[in-house]
Amino acid sequence: MKKAKPKTSARTMTVLAAVLLLVAAGLWWAWRRGLTFDVHSVLRQLHGVAWWHIAAGILCIYGSYVVRGYRWSVFMRRQRSIGPFFLLGPQFTGFTAVAIFGRIADLSRPYLVARKAQVSLPSQIAVYTVERMFDLGAAALIFSSALAFTPATMPHHEIFVRVGVVSLAGTLFLAGFAVAIRLAGIRLAAVLGRMGTRLSPKLGVAVQEKVLAFRDGLQGIGSVGVAAWAGVLSLFQWLLIALSYVQTVHAFAAEPTLRSLSFASTMLLMGASIGSSLLQLPVLGWFTQIGATAGSMHAFYGTPLETATACGTLLLIVNILCIVPAGLICARQDGVSLTDLKARSETAEEAAV
Repeated sequence: MKKAKPKTSARTMTVLAAVLLLVAAGLWWAWRRGLTFDVHSVLRQLHGVAWWHIAAGILCIYGSYVVRGYRWSVFMRRQRSIGPFFLLGPQFTGFTAVAIFGRIADLSRPYLVARKAQVSLPSQIAVYTVERMFDLGAAALIFSSALAFTPATMPHHEIFVRVGVVSLAGTLFLAGFAVAIRLAGIRLAAVLGRMGTRLSPKLGVAVQEKVLAFRDGLQGIGSVGVAAWAGVLSLFQWLLIALSYVQTVHAFAAEPTLRSLSFASTMLLMGASIGSSLLQLPVLGWFTQIGATAGSMHAFYGTPLETATACGTLLLIVNILCIVPAGLICARQDGVSLTDLKARSETAEEAAV
């Protein structure tokens, strides 16, 4: 256990150095292109925001956490029957830990659920794996459908439609792959394991174990009806998240490129934001996410950098940081230390790996 921490620290430092290099490269590129940036203009943009849109976006995000907690209880029905709001606290606290410490605290939610529901941690890591698969499928379905059916008047229409069709095909492939694992997971794990062994024996074993773990998680769901209901909840949850992006963007009513931005166009921002958060680091990840969304707005829609940065800042607050107050309250009520929770998440990650 003690040997794992230096590896984690070294990995974090490597990612941090890579991010700093990317930031430096971005600043150098902006300087060479002659781009300017006015901090006072960003503050003026924030002053002119329609705050009722921001409140609506935060409401959508909190609603998505409620749905997420209920969906987790649906995944757990074969282990233990619990109420729809029983796991709301672990969701709030877990995502607060992620907002503060980055993705290294992502497995804090399985630990918190196992602690509160008094079930085994491995069973909740399996639920977490299945949850992420449903998240990926629902988010990709909404994203790809929005792009595949973009209006012809939208800039770069053909590119967006092509990306949407490819993404939709990938989503359907993942769904078919999940069904194949559910029906013939042992044989599929053996085949994929042999394929991985040709490259590396360790890789073959790892692939086989991951497929079997995912199969166990899918079998824990139960009937097809339960899986279908979880799919509906996943779509509803991600629709709420997508609407939070729309509300936040429309809060900038004084900016022509944002005030009437369509749902499909806003999905590009959601994709950029989610992509930049996959390797989210403590605190620094906030700025990389702001930069990713601001850069997307400026590149795709011609939004001024100052306005795009102000919008990216509010997107971060609405979608990531707004959960922190509720998470701190839940952590205090449940007697959970966030520092200890980070260590627990690292331990769970090592066990999962």
